[in-house]
Amino acid sequence: MARLVQLIRFLWDRLVRYALKFGVVGLAGYFIDVGIFNALRLGALGGGHFFQGPLGAKIVSVTIATLATWFGNRYWTFREHRRKNFVLELFEFGVVSLGGLGIGLLCLWVSHYLLGFDSLLADNISTNVIGLFLGTAFRFLLYRFWVYGHHRKDGLTALDHKAEAAALSLFEDEKAATEAADRGSGAAAS
Repeated sequence: MARLVQLIRFLWDRLVRYALKFGVVGLAGYFIDVGIFNALRLGALGGGHFFQGPLGAKIVSVTIATLATWFGNRYWTFREHRRKNFVLELFEFGVVSLGGLGIGLLCLWVSHYLLGFDSLLADNISTNVIGLFLGTAFRFLLYRFWVYGHHRKDGLTALDHKAEAAALSLFEDEKAATEAADRGSGAAAS
């Protein structure tokens, strides 16, 4: 029974709690993405240009939704793992988002151009249901374990453990400082 509780606690700490928060942020991003996509497809910026077409509209909608979800993930979902170098973090977040966008665009392209399903409903199903599911799974795993991974040396969690170890070495015994430093090394490596 104790092992089951330990396993549940491990899964909660390492994956489930992040997945739930990621889902909330992603839902907000989804509404931004779908709203902008459909507004552009229906001619919100006029007609006859690249951004009214399915690919152009998707590029714009995903770009804006990505910026919104970066803020949500940085300051809520993965806040204890955000990095001091936010420019590098945003760049890596953007690279992963481009991968997710590529997955959604591929689903849209196959449906719209290869299979000939060119209605607004078909475009939405291919990109905002199938592409979204596949792209979200891809993004979550890479955000959680690469962009905001515990292994990041400049992550706030790793810096907190180093600061704790430094404070303990000044005010407490060497054994406590060594244990705190080991926790910091373990957090940065895991």
